[in-house]
Amino acid sequence: MSIAEGQLGTATQGGSALNLKPFKIRSAPTTGGLIGLGAILAGAALLCVAAATTNTLLPQTIRPVLGTPLAGPLSHIHLYLGAGAVLIAVAAVFLGYVLALRDAEQLPAKLVLGVICAFVLIVVLAPPMFSTDLFSYQAYGRMFATLGANPYVQGPQVLKLDGLYPFIGAQWVNTPTVYGPAFTLISGLFSDTASNGAIAFAAFAWKVIAALSCLGVIALMWRSARLRRVNPVPGVALFGLNPLIVLYGIGGGHNDLLMVLIAMAGIYALLAERLRTSGVAIVAAAAVKLTGGIFLPFALASHGGDTRSRRKRILLGALSAGIVTLGVSLAVFGTGILNLPFTLDQVQAEGGWVTVSGLMTMLLPWHAVSHVISLLFGVGFLAIFLTLLRRVWQGSMDWLDGAAWATFWLLLASSQLMPWYLSWLLPLVALASSRRLWRLSVWFSGWVLLSTTLSYVPHGWSLIGL
Repeated sequence: MSIAEGQLGTATQGGSALNLKPFKIRSAPTTGGLIGLGAILAGAALLCVAAATTNTLLPQTIRPVLGTPLAGPLSHIHLYLGAGAVLIAVAAVFLGYVLALRDAEQLPAKLVLGVICAFVLIVVLAPPMFSTDLFSYQAYGRMFATLGANPYVQGPQVLKLDGLYPFIGAQWVNTPTVYGPAFTLISGLFSDTASNGAIAFAAFAWKVIAALSCLGVIALMWRSARLRRVNPVPGVALFGLNPLIVLYGIGGGHNDLLMVLIAMAGIYALLAERLRTSGVAIVAAAAVKLTGGIFLPFALASHGGDTRSRRKRILLGALSAGIVTLGVSLAVFGTGILNLPFTLDQVQAEGGWVTVSGLMTMLLPWHAVSHVISLLFGVGFLAIFLTLLRRVWQGSMDWLDGAAWATFWLLLASSQLMPWYLSWLLPLVALASSRRLWRLSVWFSGWVLLSTTLSYVPHGWSLIGL
């Protein structure tokens, strides 16, 4: 069956066939799929229109937002949602997502892409939602570009007399940046943020960058799916309709989507046999956020053609990009850049109950052993990572499957788990051959969304007896 007929098909790696389960296509879109797409748009519109007057949907540092440039063009509607209504609207979006995914292979591609674009646009027009991270991006950029301070050595407390300071989340005031040097350099473009108007402009600029990155990822997923000879529509729906990606990732203007865009460019380049370009792009993704580097070992372990020459060319691309990144980082930030791994470790050590390890700590009576639980999860992830990498190296597992499973286990083992981190996983799942991982990723998205949403609602966890 051809791509046009919707079969996932049979991709190859190193001459060996990958068992990709075919999608069963029907001639017309199903009622359930159409209802799902409608629920996504209706729920998202309700949340985004109400965001400016609903503190539950806003980061604490911009409450109240009405009457400020951060309120956005939808704020004049003055719609307020109570905590219960927020839960219902979020649930409607997620249930719509599940319905759309269930019948995605029957939905017209233009309809799915149109709904994704509308979903993204609605969220871009809303005020910054849920997270203060985009204000931290501005702060770190302002520190080095305007004040000459090193964001890898000290936190934004140096901005105490600056108009941007009140918008920064309390957790990050004394914390040096946890982002890669390429992203910190980019954030310097938005260093003129002393006035409220400039702060709002930069905030919406980060939202637009996240939105364009999301759409760019979708375009690369589509082209990669063609190279894998799989139906691109379900995979695009898995990523582009996910409320964690759009409501949280784009709503908060998170740089994870920019990182994933660059990493996805590397994945596409590898599938297209542009091997050095692939190595360069994956390292560039890690220079935005270090998580992007998790894809490199699996790319290097992949098979195809002359495997030894293949690996050498990927490695040369990665080394060249790494040398340039390190040189520029040392020139701009000095040896302070070497603090980045230690800052990341410190932030991870703070933990969070939204994570699987954090939930276990919350449920168990022995809170004193939380660090032991985190250590066990870390050791377990390392063992799984090495096992997956060995299988890919030996040719018994597709490299994208290995990278997808490794990312899934990384999220499970992480001591910090934010909703937008699902953006690391879903593009890989969409291109992988494992239907089980597909189902797990949807369930996992539901869990993360539920736990995160309840945390924004007063006494939310009491609703389920925790």
